[in-house]
Amino acid sequence: MKNVLIVSGHTDLNDSVANKLVLDELRAALPEAEFSVLSELYPDFNVDVKTEQEKLVKADVIVWQFPVFWYSMPSLLRRWIEQVIVHGFAYGSTGHALEGKKLIPSFTTGAPAEAYSHEAVGYTIDEILLSQIKATADLCKLDLQDYVYTGSVSYAMRSDAKLLVDIKRLSKEHAARLIEAIRNA
Repeated sequence: MKNVLIVSGHTDLNDSVANKLVLDELRAALPEAEFSVLSELYPDFNVDVKTEQEKLVKADVIVWQFPVFWYSMPSLLRRWIEQVIVHGFAYGSTGHALEGKKLIPSFTTGAPAEAYSHEAVGYTIDEILLSQIKATADLCKLDLQDYVYTGSVSYAMRSDAKLLVDIKRLSKEHAARLIEAIRNA
């Protein structure tokens, strides 16, 4: 069986419906996977670099699970990448720790998918977000897999009972697609 590391980049899962539900579904379906829930481990943003690098070394498949905040990944996940995915470990003449490992970006947006288009904001989700992830994967020689993406899961809509049902359904569907991607990686 592949060693799977799921890195949750949400800054506050207590304030989440979709990402929290996705993680719950992943834990139920993949009990052997290792989880780095950054908001629980590093609420002060002081990342234990050595521990996180050890997790990455053991992993065959790495998942970055996060909500898109302001057209980017959350600050805590960005901080984790800045501190953990470093020269001499992940890239450079002596940095080969991630080479060949599969990376699956998995993310959600509060806005519907069509809000990330040339017509709506001038850019697609691929241009806004995936270019950063692709460049990181290329630099580290990670095997970038297709992303798993779901829109229309805004936590702001959770007070509406009907919308909350939709958010939960979409989140479970997202988790099912992600589980399939992990198993096929």
